[in-house]
Amino acid sequence: MAEQAPIVRFGIMGCANIAIKVSRAIGLAPNATVVAVASRNVNKALDFISAHGLPEGTRAYGSYEEILEDEGVDAMYVPLPTSLHLKWAVATVEKRKHLLLEKPVALCVADLDRILEACEVNGVQYMDATMWMHHPRTAKMKELLSDPSRFGQLQSIHSAFSYRGDAKFMASDIRVNVDLDALGVLGDAGWYCIRAILWASGYQLPDTAVALRNPKKNEAGVLLSCAAALTWDDGRVATFHCSFLTHITMEISVMGSEGVLNLTDFVIPYEESSAPFSFVSNSGFNNGSLGWIVPPEKHVVSTQLPQEALMVQEFSRLVGEIKSHGFKAEKKWLEISRKTQLVIDAVKASIDNGFEPVQVGN
Repeated sequence: MAEQAPIVRFGIMGCANIAIKVSRAIGLAPNATVVAVASRNVNKALDFISAHGLPEGTRAYGSYEEILEDEGVDAMYVPLPTSLHLKWAVATVEKRKHLLLEKPVALCVADLDRILEACEVNGVQYMDATMWMHHPRTAKMKELLSDPSRFGQLQSIHSAFSYRGDAKFMASDIRVNVDLDALGVLGDAGWYCIRAILWASGYQLPDTAVALRNPKKNEAGVLLSCAAALTWDDGRVATFHCSFLTHITMEISVMGSEGVLNLTDFVIPYEESSAPFSFVSNSGFNNGSLGWIVPPEKHVVSTQLPQEALMVQEFSRLVGEIKSHGFKAEKKWLEISRKTQLVIDAVKASIDNGFEPVQVGN
């Protein structure tokens, strides 16, 4: 008889809107459950538990310190504002609780390095909450990009993620508050664009980042819209655009010498149960340039669980292996997070330094 996977017991530190989605995902994952929720006000934690149908007996705490003392919590999901991540992520892992950290994970790579070092010292699993990475569509797309006969050599990547914030968002959302999420749209939507570029390039860091001129900022100086170009010394180039001022857009285009991949809903698929993309290979114009010799293939990848539940399932599998078998934490997720943060830092430095090219650190 196959060994049953252990159930990972989650605490949720903070009642942000995104925690609604992830708490549901924890409930859908077969190897995870929510056992505790903390807020700065216990009534808010109680309301969150009640409003979102969390399991009977879920414990409510009125401070983040209290939930860290709960020995019945194996792993913590932390969706706090980015400015609080360093303090509470380190405090979480120092209590030997595994860490699922909402993105953007830190204000800069120096802060992230302190979080990741604490994870390694304490032997806990780390993962950032970039959900689309876990959809089976992502693996299928990577198969096609890895086929030299169909895709060829990577030449260029473009990514865009935008959504238009309403008046309430612009006035009070944490993502436009310099004291809470000083990276603004670059840390929020830009995180996804940069992760997509790194994913498509096999996580090879670009050599140089240069921000495009005339980004939009609010009165506090927080970025509301920006764009940048990334280059590699071998000639590859990538561009991205992220914005709180533009209609919802979620695009990736990956262009190779023999083929091109496109998708238009990479952050949140149009539907939970399936996700589309297109791929064209070895095509061209027909006689008279009246059409294409080979039109793009339309692919649709189905899934029984939404991508956020697959994320929780994979994270919990890794935690379960540590708990049950003494395995080492999987370091891949630390490395991917750090590379994403390095590019964010370089783009921000280019904006701050008059849009000059900046070498991407390592």
